[in-house]
Amino acid sequence: MNFSPTSNTQAILLLTAPLIAGRSENSHNLLSQGEYNRLARLLRDGQKQPEDLIGPDAGSALDLCSPPFDRARLEALLARGFQLSQAADRWSARAIWVMSRADTAYPRRMRSRVREDAPPILYGCGDPALLETGGLAVVGSRHVDEEIIHYTENVGRLSADANRTIVSGGAKGIDRAAMSGALEAGGRVVGVMADSLERAALARDNREPLMDGRLALVSPYDPAAGFNVGHAMQRNKLVYALADAAFVVNSDFEKGGTWAGAIEQLERLHFVPLFVRNGASAGKGNTALLYRGGKPWPNPRDSEELAEVFSMPVPAAIPEPTQDAIPFGPPESDRPEKAFTEMKAEGEDQKELRQTLFISHAFADRSPADALLKAVQAILEPKLASPRSEAEIVQLLAVTKPQAKAWLSRLVEEGVLETLKKPVRYRVANSSQRLL
Repeated sequence: MNFSPTSNTQAILLLTAPLIAGRSENSHNLLSQGEYNRLARLLRDGQKQPEDLIGPDAGSALDLCSPPFDRARLEALLARGFQLSQAADRWSARAIWVMSRADTAYPRRMRSRVREDAPPILYGCGDPALLETGGLAVVGSRHVDEEIIHYTENVGRLSADANRTIVSGGAKGIDRAAMSGALEAGGRVVGVMADSLERAALARDNREPLMDGRLALVSPYDPAAGFNVGHAMQRNKLVYALADAAFVVNSDFEKGGTWAGAIEQLERLHFVPLFVRNGASAGKGNTALLYRGGKPWPNPRDSEELAEVFSMPVPAAIPEPTQDAIPFGPPESDRPEKAFTEMKAEGEDQKELRQTLFISHAFADRSPADALLKAVQAILEPKLASPRSEAEIVQLLAVTKPQAKAWLSRLVEEGVLETLKKPVRYRVANSSQRLL
């Protein structure tokens, strides 16, 4: 890997980065991301690139940018060449590379999905080609019990067996469990760091996978930067942007970065299909994310079943629900159907999803898994008056094949459905056959 930043990247660093040698100086004169985006548009419209600001024709490039930018401010930032050379030496000694949005090596998914919100600068170590491999984003809380840690490590191992990259945030808890599980199984990992990239690049546990090309660590923040809540919240968007599918293992309810990132993904960004661990131990936060449109994690047992997770389409945006439409506590009324009649006209799939959520609340005293099963039952019963194949039911529910199999098996066991053979199909069982 060439550790020397390109000329474009050097110019962007001078304009936006604190630089190691100047970290004690006030950095309020640095261009914010919004300001840099505006400057980049001015340069593009004038058929210039950032590197032209530090080239022999810098005067004409600066003329394009001032006004609206104060020319003296830009010149002061661009004059920090000595600090940049010191910083570059420090990064190179730690095998840290730097790329910018102006470089062809910048991750394609991040550029196309996040667009102008994509960080102007990315610092990293390890093989940057891993940033183009997609994979499974695994996110979750920092503080979880050992059982969930082991569960998450197994998800990492399964991803390694399936030759799928794990993308995570590098924080303690769920993030590190998924990453370590994949690395121990010989898999690939991308860690999107919110802080301390420099320390992670030198960590003993990371040394071998970094050298083997199985681990890439990347951050939009200075490699020596410490923890910052805002940075941690913003980082989640980049984790989703680099992946092909996402899995929320554990989330607090209505607080924390995991919750905020998942809600943003479900309601606004829609980068990837988002799955959520369900079941009796999933907790209130996970249950709420399922109500908000997350897909139940099918608990794949092998690489073939995991592959189905990546075949799911990214869901279309669902209109923002009203407070009465999807309550998280006990319904205020015994007639939730009232909210149905007051909603704007929607497509049949959206109506069916909302109905599922209302039905789930009718079984709020049950475990999340049982509530979801009853919701699925309510959807299938009117649809399976005539027999349907498993493939048709998978398409109807818009879930993975393993998840549909699990639900169908439970409903057959409870006598709700019956199985017909040659070919295998499912239909509603006679009422006399049902278990009470």
